[in-house]
Amino acid sequence: MLDQPKVLFGHPAYQLADAFRERGTNLPFAELRSLAAVEEQIATAEVLVVSRLWRNEWIDRADRLRFIQSVSAGTEQFDIDRLRARGIRLASAQGGNAGAVAEHAMAMILSLTRQLHTARDNQHARRWRGLISDPASREMELAARTMTVVGLGRIGTRIAALGAAFGMRVIGVRREAGTVPAPFEAVFPTSRLSEALSAADIVVLACPLTPETDGLIDAEALAAMKSSALLINVARGRIVDEVALIEGLENRVIAGAGLDCFVEEPLPESSPLWGFENVVMTCHTAGETRACEERVIDILVENLSRLASGRTDLCNEII
Repeated sequence: MLDQPKVLFGHPAYQLADAFRERGTNLPFAELRSLAAVEEQIATAEVLVVSRLWRNEWIDRADRLRFIQSVSAGTEQFDIDRLRARGIRLASAQGGNAGAVAEHAMAMILSLTRQLHTARDNQHARRWRGLISDPASREMELAARTMTVVGLGRIGTRIAALGAAFGMRVIGVRREAGTVPAPFEAVFPTSRLSEALSAADIVVLACPLTPETDGLIDAEALAAMKSSALLINVARGRIVDEVALIEGLENRVIAGAGLDCFVEEPLPESSPLWGFENVVMTCHTAGETRACEERVIDILVENLSRLASGRTDLCNEII
């Protein structure tokens, strides 16, 4: 049970404290914007609401810490075993940004298939693009095309629904095939990943980063895709072998990519990914909308209520 906990909000940009203040909980809190600030106050916190500003070496110094609410759906940055050993609970923000990330994936798909990224380049250059003689070089319609979604959680399922709304045939990939939920036409186990990739005009990665998905999309997986296919990654950077992806783009193994996440973030200026005309990139901002603070605080307030009442189950419980 938490009694009048001190809540620390640790995020470099989000206005989480403002959203929390509006709930009128009357709990003491502080908002911190840097690793150094979180490190300085970690020993005073009972509740930490954090993303990006976390280091596992702080666990042994966080004597009062009882609960961590991740601002992100992913929790791979946390040492689960060490937290469990200290009795520190952890919950994710899974589902809070599902709609935002799904819409972002579709925006990348539409940008690439309708060539909006090159149209913007032409706009900046004040260049009028003429009609294209080669049909294969023109914009692509989504209706009747096949989308393969890797990961059938809330984000992946929402992406599938949006794809289906555009008239696409949608197939899914997850650890075990199991039942086929709407709107998927088929679901493949990861053991049949190559088969699912080879059928796709567009591949969307929406799976969590786990030991099984780390490097899942490697050179072999890219080679299984159509040369006309697009790869969209709104999951985690390490799910894609970045070296293999760069080589695949250079050699036109696939037609292009939409990337929101990378192995190293910020993406180094030296990365060849910056220079590809057939790549649309955003800076790991797929879940960042005007509503993201409110959704995180919804989960936080619910979990604080459960902990205060002595309940042992958490919303989006990890441990």
